[in-house]
Amino acid sequence: MEYTAILEKQILGRLKVDNPWWTEGKVPSFYGKMSPRLYLDIFYPLVKDVDIQRAIILMGPRRVGKTVMIYHSIKKLIDEGVSPQNIIYVSVETPIYYNILLEQLFNLACQILGKEKGKEQFFVFFDEIQYLKDWEINLKSLVDTYHNVKFVASGSAAAALKKSSNESGAGRFTDFNLPPLLFFEYIHLRGYDIIMRESKVEWGGIESSVYDSIDMGQLNELFLDYINFGGYPEVAFSARIQKDPSQFVRHDIVDKVLLRDLPSLYGISDVQELNSLFTMIAYHSGMEFSYDGMSKESGVKKETIRRYIQYLEAAFLIKVVNKTDDTARRFQRQTTFKIYLTNPSLRCALFEPVKMTDGNIGDMIETAVYSQWIPRDERIAYANWKIGRTQGEVDLVGINDALQKPSWAVEVKWTDRFFDRPSELSSLKYFMEKNHLSQALVTTIGQRGRKDMDFGTLHFIPSACYAYTVGENTLRQAKRSFGL
Repeated sequence: MEYTAILEKQILGRLKVDNPWWTEGKVPSFYGKMSPRLYLDIFYPLVKDVDIQRAIILMGPRRVGKTVMIYHSIKKLIDEGVSPQNIIYVSVETPIYYNILLEQLFNLACQILGKEKGKEQFFVFFDEIQYLKDWEINLKSLVDTYHNVKFVASGSAAAALKKSSNESGAGRFTDFNLPPLLFFEYIHLRGYDIIMRESKVEWGGIESSVYDSIDMGQLNELFLDYINFGGYPEVAFSARIQKDPSQFVRHDIVDKVLLRDLPSLYGISDVQELNSLFTMIAYHSGMEFSYDGMSKESGVKKETIRRYIQYLEAAFLIKVVNKTDDTARRFQRQTTFKIYLTNPSLRCALFEPVKMTDGNIGDMIETAVYSQWIPRDERIAYANWKIGRTQGEVDLVGINDALQKPSWAVEVKWTDRFFDRPSELSSLKYFMEKNHLSQALVTTIGQRGRKDMDFGTLHFIPSACYAYTVGENTLRQAKRSFGL
């Protein structure tokens, strides 16, 4: 599109529309009334810190609240005394901005405001930045040039953004990942944290915090709601959308990612192949896959499937979990692996909500539990082995890379049977003995307690309580990682 006086006039008009606080002094009430995500307490201090000359790169899947968190940050800036006319928001995916450089958009905003760029402190937000070619070069140049401006950019293509951030923004960008709603957030934002209570458990000689509930029946109902509707804030808090979540998720999330984002970013021509593969993965979330098996079932070449899986991971839709054996050995060549949806509500919206008694509820419980771990930078695997005719598996294994051995193990169960019959956990028993683990954790529906066995100690905790505990620890770890 040729840059003309008419186009510039249209861009100026659009910038005024996107920044209503320039004239009204506040963000739209629609955003002001929305409950902020708990991640805002970590994100906002990074935005406000103008002493460090770095841009913030806010990454996460579509519809998890990145734009809303930007608006909430703008609201807090205004509430804390920053002039509304020193805050600039640009939605880069707006068609009229196509091929317009970031600096040019910044200049036009300052032109509207009658401000000189070098004399005042600005906060500039670029939303959905992945649509601008060479965005990272543009943004690094801005950071290096304007020392009195705090730049924040957001995007929905994790791998592409992170790769560009690492390669071109070394020392200039700080990456911030916003995942789908954690179960801990879901409970707090819905006001049900009053049914949770903190308790202690001895783990490895250290007293650790875990959570219990004063009403396990209600908590399990909330956990099921979370599995069906809880990944996306708009679905989680809208009874209207929950009546037809497939309309929202399929059209506003899946289709935009599969039909627009990924094809435009990676040059995919056969979107139907990609869509079919994702649908198959979503239906079987938490199950073991192989490239050979997927190729035979779909008729798509293995190398193409390998690329598609990388793209789906880049879009935050799925997470591949590698397999280890009974000794936690890392395989040089992964022929089989598990794939989880990044949040279980994706599957439920694409097909139908699950019930407590459905045959696939176990896979969705496991997906929900694993999704609480995904935001962390830790190596988690599943253990699977075959010795003679004996097949064994442990659902979640934390790997100590330095020692190349497992540091913890969790069996995710949606039954109370093993609380009464812990000796039936033969795979877990074998794995603990093989790797000299003195303790392991087993989830249940409602039972909790400690069982001291001849092979070690088993801690039983309801799946919902475990997901809540892991979610809180994930938030705490994110806060620590930024020195907060």
